[in-house]
Amino acid sequence: MSDADLAARPSLTLTRRFSAAPEKVYAAWADPEKLVQWFGPASVEEGSVKADIDLRVGGRYRISFRADGSYNEVGGIYREVVPNRRLVFSWAWHSTPERESLVTISIKPEGSGSLLVFHHAQFVDEKARDNHQRGWTEFLGKLESYLA
Repeated sequence: MSDADLAARPSLTLTRRFSAAPEKVYAAWADPEKLVQWFGPASVEEGSVKADIDLRVGGRYRISFRADGSYNEVGGIYREVVPNRRLVFSWAWHSTPERESLVTISIKPEGSGSLLVFHHAQFVDEKARDNHQRGWTEFLGKLESYLA
């Protein structure tokens, strides 16, 4: 698939302001011990989140959790790693590995806190985008509580 074809696929952008410094926001994504404390939908089973992160360009990650009685696993490869500022990684659920998409997280200092711009691109269709938008909105709400 060409870059133009990928760019034309559905995407979503969510913006959140946090009272935490960029370093804390970045660590919540980059440190597996921190990520497991907030990652997952509202219905995630407590203690079920597991994260394996090799945080470097070309490094892989895998995150799993149980929610609503089902096992979920997602993974991908880091494409860009700029400490405290930016992460870019591929995203594919274990159940549909052919539906790879791309996540870009940008973190900027803003006042005494941070501005996070979350962009998820290259969805296979609008339904996948809409489902992820609901999920990511829940995830970012949990991240906000974790960082508070």
